[in-house]
Amino acid sequence: MKKLLFLSIIALALRAQAQDIRPVRDDVGFCWQRPQMERLMALLAVNEPEPPPMNGVVAAISPHDDYLYAGRVYYPLFKNLRAKEAVIFGVTHGAVRKEIGDPQGILILDEYASWAGLGVTVAVSPLRERLKLGLARDDFIVSNRAHSLEHSIEALVPWLQFANPGIRITPIMVTAMPYDRMEELSGRLAGILSAYVEENHLQPGRDIVFLVSADANHYGRDFDNAPYGEDEQAHARGTSADRRIAAELVEGTLSGEKIAKLARELWGGTHLDPGNYYWCGKYDIPFGLLAILRTVRDTTGCNLRGELLVCSDTYSEGVLPMRRPGFGITAPFSPKHWVGFFSAAFWLQ
Repeated sequence: MKKLLFLSIIALALRAQAQDIRPVRDDVGFCWQRPQMERLMALLAVNEPEPPPMNGVVAAISPHDDYLYAGRVYYPLFKNLRAKEAVIFGVTHGAVRKEIGDPQGILILDEYASWAGLGVTVAVSPLRERLKLGLARDDFIVSNRAHSLEHSIEALVPWLQFANPGIRITPIMVTAMPYDRMEELSGRLAGILSAYVEENHLQPGRDIVFLVSADANHYGRDFDNAPYGEDEQAHARGTSADRRIAAELVEGTLSGEKIAKLARELWGGTHLDPGNYYWCGKYDIPFGLLAILRTVRDTTGCNLRGELLVCSDTYSEGVLPMRRPGFGITAPFSPKHWVGFFSAAFWLQ
């Protein structure tokens, strides 16, 4: 009897411990074992130019599409990124919104003790609890369910952990909200981020980096988004628009005016209208950049200067030539169905 009781207690403890780890959502498009990541990085190292050092990168925009599609776009950003912790702004995708009742005008935080990584877990920064204490109660909700369903933040975790085994993360999901709400809420968030950076004597770009996870246009009739048609010429027009929008936002000095222009371009008459482009980053890019820019100005007195690293899409890239990689692709690619993405980095100016 005592033995059965002991085994039951152990089982409950193990179950509780498992619930403390945020589980993998996408075990197809992303890789979750270090040997898999090593093979991917080795392939990219042979076929891509050596990326410049990313020390000093304060903020960045990263894709979250399948690694076999977007590996070449992730690579120059993450290959040499060496910050000790990362704040990651993620999307709240439509499927997740449907499951959790489509909350709007708020941020979504989690309460997992750690997140799944490359065979070992990734710690959550104490910054997350500071956010819960510092933000107003109507600024956020805490939902492990939302974070367990959403893949945009987890996509960056293996890349971060591969180069930085001791990395700590602060995951923040961004919901739909009008621009004035973004300015208000991002300002409060930036105040907490700035206090955390200063109190812990962190140097942005060396000790902490701010990341936005976003893909660009989702093109095709199954996305209800095929304004140019479904042939090679349509693909060329669509990807050209992605490159223009990304470059206008990123290249040169980042400003509130550029961020507002992006929101106007990606949204329709209001923030809930579809607009002319179906970017899944239509909310977390402007919100994240507003919060980051304010934080950087408050803590360093500097602005940010950006550079577009790689801009591409699933049809242009195709699938990386890896045999039995241990992971795969989650959607087709063709002129009738493609997803755009880009990587960008920001330094102090």
